[in-house]
Amino acid sequence: MTPKPADHAAGNEPSAGFTREERAAMTERARELKAARRASRAGKADGESDVLAKIAEMPEPDRAMAERLHTLVKASAPDLSPKTWYGMPAYANKDGKVVCFFTPASKFNGRYATFGFTDAANLDEGAMWPTSFALKELTPDAEALIAALVKRAVR
Repeated sequence: MTPKPADHAAGNEPSAGFTREERAAMTERARELKAARRASRAGKADGESDVLAKIAEMPEPDRAMAERLHTLVKASAPDLSPKTWYGMPAYANKDGKVVCFFTPASKFNGRYATFGFTDAANLDEGAMWPTSFALKELTPDAEALIAALVKRAVR
């Protein structure tokens, strides 16, 4: 596959490895793990302030969407703990496993944001079910669906 000029200009090498954004997410994840170990040894962890700081760094409309999702997840599943995961807002169960997360469109230069669930979420339904949802905006219907899914994910 011959790279397009735009790929080189953006620093993205198709099929030659990870993109700049993917490498940055992995570096961020390594920092998160180190910070979590330090916080654990010190007997403190403040995932909420980390999540709010990441949300504050986001450009609009990602920021507004992330703020609303943060409020929605906390109201729908108060037992989930906010934490960052690959530099994104995420929400973990009592075992520390991420159940759901928000990926802003700006994170990987996407055309839409996503709200997703990991295999720690109790969403199993038949032989196949969705685990990630594209978000262009948060409508009342989308908020209701997300709230219901988050509640179900932690049953």
